[in-house]
Amino acid sequence: MGQFPDVVIVGAGIVGAACAEALSAAGFVVTVLDRGAPAAGTTASGEGNVLVSDKPPGAELQLAQASRRRWPELARSLREELGDIADFEWEAKGGVVAATTVDGAAALTEFAAGQRDAGVDARVLPPGAVFDLEPHLTRDVSLAVHYPEDAQVQPVLAASALLAAVRRRGGTVRSATPATGVLLGRDGRVTGVRTGDGFLSCAAVVNACGPWAGEFARAAGAPITVLPRRGMVLVTAPVPPGTVRHKVYDADYVGAVESGDAELQTSTVVESTQAGTVLIGSSRERIGFDDTVRTRVLREIARKATTLFPVLGRVPVLRAYGGFRPYAPDHLPVIGADPRIPGLWHATGHEGAGVGLAAATGQLLAELYTGRPPHVDPAPFRVDRPELIEEVSG
Repeated sequence: MGQFPDVVIVGAGIVGAACAEALSAAGFVVTVLDRGAPAAGTTASGEGNVLVSDKPPGAELQLAQASRRRWPELARSLREELGDIADFEWEAKGGVVAATTVDGAAALTEFAAGQRDAGVDARVLPPGAVFDLEPHLTRDVSLAVHYPEDAQVQPVLAASALLAAVRRRGGTVRSATPATGVLLGRDGRVTGVRTGDGFLSCAAVVNACGPWAGEFARAAGAPITVLPRRGMVLVTAPVPPGTVRHKVYDADYVGAVESGDAELQTSTVVESTQAGTVLIGSSRERIGFDDTVRTRVLREIARKATTLFPVLGRVPVLRAYGGFRPYAPDHLPVIGADPRIPGLWHATGHEGAGVGLAAATGQLLAELYTGRPPHVDPAPFRVDRPELIEEVSG
């Protein structure tokens, strides 16, 4: 154990970091590999959302609720262990979902009712009350729901804190070390991982490669369908405090999240940061790993944002950034052991919800790895789902 790690995590984004932290907390020696720098891929391209508001009742919502409970626990425990370097700007700001059409209001009312039945704090606001929460919202809002449980972290800081804990517990984080496959023993079990620097022996490998998870799984000999889905975010100049007070999005955002359409989809998502800037999204399109910045996408995001928040029409945009999110065809994460190759595990497919779901994902993977009772039902996230396997192998 002193020479080789017990587990190698491939991918140092927020999900890989959370898995590494949970396994190291369980007493395992962990090495985390990344093709680039830690948290520099999908994690650096996100907004840091920890949401329950955008998920319908079901397995993903249960995972989101568990993760929402775990994130503040992690914030406290990591701060006790690491001190100030564990400050990742946990902010339980709450969320507001607004509808501006009659049809949107009806759909939002039904959606919120289903969530309340599943234990979500979803408060339909009386007419006009939303402006007490968000004074600068358009007056065209016909219905709004307040979600006090929605929260936010700074995703790069959060991943960095998790990895710092791994290092303190004796683990290793290696940048610029692409993993190109796994090594198998005569019994077909994982005995190591192949990297650009050679071979690294270990007892298990976790595929936490995000949008590149499909490529790594294929190289490992156990293909799964995880595809890149691109998204763009605008960043404004700092605005006066209180301009945007919550995570606010239009009711059509939920439909965009659940859609499997490959074509461009945009919906309005607006929130402020502790630095005073405003993050504006969102877009979704499946275009492979094409990272071309398309002006029409940015223009559409900006137009919809100023419709929801007219005050933003007077605020300059400082920059735009994009990233690739790991998309699974059935919109569920992939968490657990691969039945085809003993010792190969997966933690991917979270699409745009990776930051929010990471805390519970790491905990669940560690529970499954150690044989402890899982805190959520792992069956919906199993690797051998037909949607993941048949599309590649068939």
